[in-house]
Amino acid sequence: MATKLSGEARKTALGKLKGWSDAQDRDAISKKFVFKDFNEAFGFMSRVALVAEKMDHHPEWFNVYKNVEVTLSTHDAGGVTEKDIKLAEAMDKISGA
Repeated sequence: MATKLSGEARKTALGKLKGWSDAQDRDAISKKFVFKDFNEAFGFMSRVALVAEKMDHHPEWFNVYKNVEVTLSTHDAGGVTEKDIKLAEAMDKISGA
């Protein structure tokens, strides 16, 4: 089971991520990705899905046209863990951020 990040460890991990912030009203991190068009957004989601499946760690996300809003939290740990940080890093890399 993954260990929930808190305090300085969480602050340091979040500080390494570009554009990610603490989600409101829950122990999670979130980011809005904006792409050129729907095709680019959907391609991003498809590439992330392959990574997420290998990690056995799946994002909560919402897509409308060229926007993809992502929320990451490790449900069995009750909050943000290293798994979320690693998936966020992968998403940033895939998006070119």
